[in-house]
Amino acid sequence: MTNSRGNSRNRTIYPILIALSMLVIAGGIWAASSLFTGGSGSGPSVSPLAGSEGTAGNDPAKPADGSSGPAASKPAAAEEPEAEIEAPTSSELEQTYDIVIAGGRVINPETRLDREGLNVAVQDGKIALVTDRKLKGKRVIDATGLIVAPGFIDNLSYDPNPVGVWNKIADGVTANIAMHGGTASPEKWYPYYERNRTPLHFGASFFYTQARNQFKLSRYDTAKPEQTQKLVDQAEKALNDGVLGISFSLEYVPGVNDKEILPLMKLAQKYNVPVYFHARYSDMEEPGTNIDALNELIGYARASGAAVHIDHINSTGGTFSMQQSLQMVEDAIAEGLDITACIYPYDYWGTYLNSARFDEGWQERFRISYEDLQIAGTEERLTKETFRKYQKEGKLAVAYAIPKQDVIDSLKAPYVMIGSDAILEPGFNNHPRASGTFARTVGLYVREQQVISLSDAIAKMSLLPAQRLEKQAPALQKKGRIAKGMDADIVVFDYDTISDRSTVAKPELISAGIEYVLVNGQVALDEEGLHKDIRVGQPIKSEFVRVKSKGPTLLWGESKLTLLEYRGSNYVDLDALEGQGYSVQWNKAERTAAVSSGAASRQAAVPDPAVGELILERGHRLVWEDGSRTELLSVGERNYVPVSALKDRGWKLTQEGQTFKLTTA
Repeated sequence: MTNSRGNSRNRTIYPILIALSMLVIAGGIWAASSLFTGGSGSGPSVSPLAGSEGTAGNDPAKPADGSSGPAASKPAAAEEPEAEIEAPTSSELEQTYDIVIAGGRVINPETRLDREGLNVAVQDGKIALVTDRKLKGKRVIDATGLIVAPGFIDNLSYDPNPVGVWNKIADGVTANIAMHGGTASPEKWYPYYERNRTPLHFGASFFYTQARNQFKLSRYDTAKPEQTQKLVDQAEKALNDGVLGISFSLEYVPGVNDKEILPLMKLAQKYNVPVYFHARYSDMEEPGTNIDALNELIGYARASGAAVHIDHINSTGGTFSMQQSLQMVEDAIAEGLDITACIYPYDYWGTYLNSARFDEGWQERFRISYEDLQIAGTEERLTKETFRKYQKEGKLAVAYAIPKQDVIDSLKAPYVMIGSDAILEPGFNNHPRASGTFARTVGLYVREQQVISLSDAIAKMSLLPAQRLEKQAPALQKKGRIAKGMDADIVVFDYDTISDRSTVAKPELISAGIEYVLVNGQVALDEEGLHKDIRVGQPIKSEFVRVKSKGPTLLWGESKLTLLEYRGSNYVDLDALEGQGYSVQWNKAERTAAVSSGAASRQAAVPDPAVGELILERGHRLVWEDGSRTELLSVGERNYVPVSALKDRGWKLTQEGQTFKLTTA
């Protein structure tokens, strides 16, 4: 532990160093591009995150980084009508499915579907059908009066140990993603949990703190440049081995500064993955406040173009300053930066007494004293004497230090999702959020306090975490939704009784009101309890596709173009539209390219896709004159439109061998 003077020096110097470094970095970066980043997912046509489209690409007036667009400042989904469900065919109605969840109130946050009396058919681990027509199943679950929702995705968890995973399932969680922590060795981590036959889906970040420990640096030391470069190289290997992003814990390792962080941020931008931050400060006492902490993270997002996720903003970065902190994030999103956050729905935090959070001066910073601390898993409140004892033992204590209104205000923000920041471990020295986070969100903040709607709560617990990570993790594009073709990760609960039962003294108590949980189409929880023989969790990994070779040729008017091949489809450089009488106008904040016809044809220089470059789904979208949208791909600084979209716009596509031709129909 350091003395208070040393800590004060650290807390004073970091904002100064960061500000100076940002000025230096800005000059070089601004000359190349205005760096912005994109939304919370590549995917849905209707999303609770408004403006999640991207804009980088082929125009020097817009960002040249290929980065993606912002998270939302207000939910677009709320403005959309409820989606219609697809009418089943006669053969679909005649089939006998593995499982039918019958008569429930089905909520699909992606399409705003919220309707009672629907039936969900499950076959071979997938949702085969959602309909109001009667269906036959080998097993029929009567969901009358119950809510049928996507399985919850806990994206701010830790390693899926064999004790805590069952409490997660009992809380409705079907995917446990260790983005607060994670691993420095995914080539070992993923196979270990596969061999363990983990019962829920699992994934992890590249955990910078763990990787940094190889140099035996103290938490107050700063890595040398050659050490940082080695960590960048290791992080790049980890990304190619499947990690979902990069995570930092700045408050716990205050020696980490911008010279360590920015190279990793630039790597994250290159690979189109988010960076998760436990911010540097958790209070409003000078020197070093929440405002400084958020300015630091926003500065990194602006300087690098990478997506940023703020861990548990209710306890770090927002406590005692929530409205101001949220406004800072909202302003950054409006600027075009890709920033999201999460909270756990409790007005008390918890951490280890021997961490930097309890460095000298903690009472003033957090506005609490010894009696406001309780050893998790016991009834014991602390005194000055017992604090020192348990600090030496490294015990986790709960601190009653979060204003109730801070939780409410943060929960309402549309870019804020739910993450537990815990998993139950042997010994039960854990915050109760390890067992009750998701049930508590619905029971306390939806049903009892009516802070947000049920549909919005389900989005925050399923769709939004999926969108945050799914751009490079195809597995997550099939989760967080209840619709035909999606993975059958499903939670069925009683809205009238769902609630958390875990307490500070008994964090192991499982939640109430969650009736059924399906993981990969298998029933892991039902009226008989947890089925510990169901172990069908799958690894959730990033996947990267690169340009392998020169693709087919497209003849389009006077242009001869090389096509980009990606996952069985062909794409053409967006600038090729200018040779066909279209103009393209980019919206930097919303990350969309608006197309207009009737312009004079201009033969733009269209380079071939460079072999070896990453092909990325950054969430950029092309907006046609009729308002319809087409997803774009990014390779380096350029964007590509699917040839199939041009065919849909009335162009006639013919093929002879490896040569395609587009002509007016």
